[in-house]
Amino acid sequence: MDEIKKRTLQVMCGLGVLLVLWVSFGGRGDSAGAVIEEDEAEMYEAAEIPLPAASAPPVAELTAKADTAVPETKEVEQKENIEKKKKENPEDKKPEATSDLLALLAPAGATRASNPYERHLGSMPPGGVKMKINYLGGTLAKVFNDSNYIHLASARSAGIKPFNTLREAWDAGASMERLQSCEAYYLDELTHSLPYLVPEAHRLLTDIGTAFRDSLQARGGGDYRIKVTSVLRSPSLVKRLRRSNINATDTSAHMYGTTFDISYSKFICDSTRGPVRTQEDMKNLLGEVVYAMRQQGRCHVKYERKQACFHITATGK
Repeated sequence: MDEIKKRTLQVMCGLGVLLVLWVSFGGRGDSAGAVIEEDEAEMYEAAEIPLPAASAPPVAELTAKADTAVPETKEVEQKENIEKKKKENPEDKKPEATSDLLALLAPAGATRASNPYERHLGSMPPGGVKMKINYLGGTLAKVFNDSNYIHLASARSAGIKPFNTLREAWDAGASMERLQSCEAYYLDELTHSLPYLVPEAHRLLTDIGTAFRDSLQARGGGDYRIKVTSVLRSPSLVKRLRRSNINATDTSAHMYGTTFDISYSKFICDSTRGPVRTQEDMKNLLGEVVYAMRQQGRCHVKYERKQACFHITATGK
């Protein structure tokens, strides 16, 4: 029993010594480094020696470098991917001809919005007062039946050269006039053509629209204008149109800036202050005006049933 008490007392003394040692040295933990650093700083200060530079950059500096390095790496990767695609697909370097030509010849803008001649009634008023119509010697389809070969011959003689490139479009645009809605006619929202004609064709169109309004007033009045539905087309626009219209030809006179279409099924009504006219009478009145222009040798005309328009090509006279 005495031996056991003796051993126990020795163990307890040993534990006491360890506890004292731990409190004196081990208990300092992470603050020990701070105490040593303070002692070193005092030593350098007493010897008037500058403190040594930090061996590692501050955390903020490392963070800033990391932030700037990532975008630069991404940007380099993006450029490499673009160059790689260009090498794999050289056709991607070529601009889209149709969209570029449209942007060059028909730039977007506020032209239509600021044009007072764009304003009109939403639709033609129903009914209408009849007026005198002169007989032309047959139906409009029979009277106006000039073949596409005749239209093409005049277009090639009096018009521009069809364009496929931006340079050709620029050269062609210099010899044409831009169309916009005016007192003589209304220019429809064009989807497969461009608002340009050679001067002779533009003058013919304006004369037809003016003569139509004058004839309307001479027969009792009415506030109507003709509606232009198609004008100049590039070969690429002709190709696009043929996808949706099987009746369109790949050798169209519209490519020469001499040809335009005037609707005979729809007319623009600006107001109902004057007499309301029937669509049939206005179609026949327009036929009279176009017939007179053709008799003067100024145009060739085709009455198109499916497109519901007069297809007109100026002869350049």
